[in-house]
Amino acid sequence: MSNSVFDPLKLENQLCFPLYAASKEVIRRYKPFLDPLDLTYTQYITLMVLWDEKKMSVKDLGERLYLDSGTMTPVLKKLESKQYIRRSRAPQDERSVIITLTDEGMALKEKASQIPASMSGCIMLTRQEAEILHGLLSKILIGLENE
Repeated sequence: MSNSVFDPLKLENQLCFPLYAASKEVIRRYKPFLDPLDLTYTQYITLMVLWDEKKMSVKDLGERLYLDSGTMTPVLKKLESKQYIRRSRAPQDERSVIITLTDEGMALKEKASQIPASMSGCIMLTRQEAEILHGLLSKILIGLENE
């Protein structure tokens, strides 16, 4: 007779584990596409936000990326050393740092334009499945933000 009692401490019963493992593996799959651009995944997603926003505070950028300032600072320093961004103090509040995308940073968008299509070939989901998964993951994030 099989024991059909649900064990909440079994790894296969955890929602967090497939989320963690899938995230780690998807990020690993980005590496061959990002290496030619000399970008890490975190630098890439930072630039993705800045390609859209052009200019924003470090605080707002960190919130958008779910990253703390201890993680953001080295990423931003590296992007600044590559001349993709500029950091400056906000005139109205010296404590606030503003990130501005440079022309070099904007030009990188064209070089990165094929990455999403390349990555979709690595993830075996239909467009509809990807949209459903995106919606569910967004729902999780929103729920965690509102706690």
